[in-house]
Amino acid sequence: MTKPGVPLRLDGISKSFGGTLVLEPLDLDIKEGEMLALLGPSGCGKTTTLRIIAGFETPDTGSIVIGGRDVTELPPNKRSLGMVFQNYSLFPHMSVGENVAFGLKMRGSNAADRTRQSRAMLEMVRLAQYEDHAVHQLSGGQQQRVALARALATSPAILLLDEPLGALDKNLRERMQFELREIQRKLNITSILVTHDQEEALTMSDRIAVMRRGAVVQVGHPTDVYDRPRTRFVSEFLGTANVFTGTVAQAGDAGAWIVTLDAQPHAQGKTFAPEPLAVGRRVTLAVRPERLVIVPPRDGVIRAMVKDLVFRGSYFAYELVADGHDQPIFLYSQTRQILAEDGRVGLTWAPESAVVLGDEA
Repeated sequence: MTKPGVPLRLDGISKSFGGTLVLEPLDLDIKEGEMLALLGPSGCGKTTTLRIIAGFETPDTGSIVIGGRDVTELPPNKRSLGMVFQNYSLFPHMSVGENVAFGLKMRGSNAADRTRQSRAMLEMVRLAQYEDHAVHQLSGGQQQRVALARALATSPAILLLDEPLGALDKNLRERMQFELREIQRKLNITSILVTHDQEEALTMSDRIAVMRRGAVVQVGHPTDVYDRPRTRFVSEFLGTANVFTGTVAQAGDAGAWIVTLDAQPHAQGKTFAPEPLAVGRRVTLAVRPERLVIVPPRDGVIRAMVKDLVFRGSYFAYELVADGHDQPIFLYSQTRQILAEDGRVGLTWAPESAVVLGDEA
């Protein structure tokens, strides 16, 4: 049974293909009116999850509950779903209006109702003037909006978005992220977005479920998952992260913990932790590039050499090399720092900028 305010529940669904487990038993509640992003690399199980929800795949175990009804055994057209695909799947022999009305026609709606609802959807996506146009006359962004209007025309309970912006160029994709999100919020329709694009997930979703090897490894608000990743995989997949190892040395001020870093003798970093850290414990810390701060090289900070500096429009990106640290260190700053003649700098961060990572699953 679904919980109040939870229009979609995945209860222990799993899937294997040819004896290979591609989706571990998964429990997940999608809340009323939210957009949940399933984010992860190719082969992580996110598309399989979406196909099980849609009814294109049957789970080996578990159930799918929509609006309090178990739909696990129902075909796709009986699940009250709307879908938008990466390639849009529009019918080239139909006009824009006919494409939008197609689902309504399959449901047996009369011509007058189909026309009224189709025009309302095209008005919503700002394409009313293109009702009689052929699909090939539209741009990629316009075709994407037609596909969205078609998916919403039947008033589905759940909207499924499978890499919906993947075929668009970068600038258009960024604009469409905001447009699609605006429409989703206006209609308050519960939605699931499948994407491998971290920026897209951060921009469009209310919550992100990060997937790896057929399992969800972290679920949370985009800012929580970005700022407080639980594992190294999440920290590095959801943006760039600098990872440092060290040993807890002592408790610091205001609940911070001082960690002696392995990178260099006498180098230290501070971190907060949800639970007390035992002195002597080995820890792994993650610090985002925008949270690193350049200071004069001195004892107690990481000493590094600037290897490269590039301008990325809104910020400068530094690549640094630190003795004893086997990976390059990245730092983002909105100002170009004044560097010493030899290019050597010190690196530090505020305690709240470092996250203690847990063990990988």
